[in-house]
Amino acid sequence: MKLYQDKLANTHVVTGYADDHVMINKVRHEGNLLVSAERVVTGWAAGAAGDLSGLRHEDLVAATELGGEILLVGTGRRQRFPSPEILRGLVEARIGFEFMDFAAACRTYNILVAEGRAVVLALLHEHREQPTDAATKR
Repeated sequence: MKLYQDKLANTHVVTGYADDHVMINKVRHEGNLLVSAERVVTGWAAGAAGDLSGLRHEDLVAATELGGEILLVGTGRRQRFPSPEILRGLVEARIGFEFMDFAAACRTYNILVAEGRAVVLALLHEHREQPTDAATKR
């Protein structure tokens, strides 16, 4: 018998992560994605990487369309910050945001979504360089 109400039964939560993937409700996702309590959007910010190269203002606008009041952006192994121009739309829309390393963003998202907060998690995986032909012949 459960002695507590399972408030997160129909909520997307992070159940695991590594450098190359994240587990949302025990389902593996690779590549950049957005997560809210109600939705998972794959293929988000396709041209962007954890070092924030390729991240555009439009990518952050798309993240806010999930209805969050807070946007957490996981930027790979290290915390990185975008240029102020990219953030202008978030400031004007009065959306709270934080750029964190991948692990901190996942943990913080789970805490906030468990509290019932309107939060969106945006994850930018670090792109790994593909081995060259010379490197594979060693």
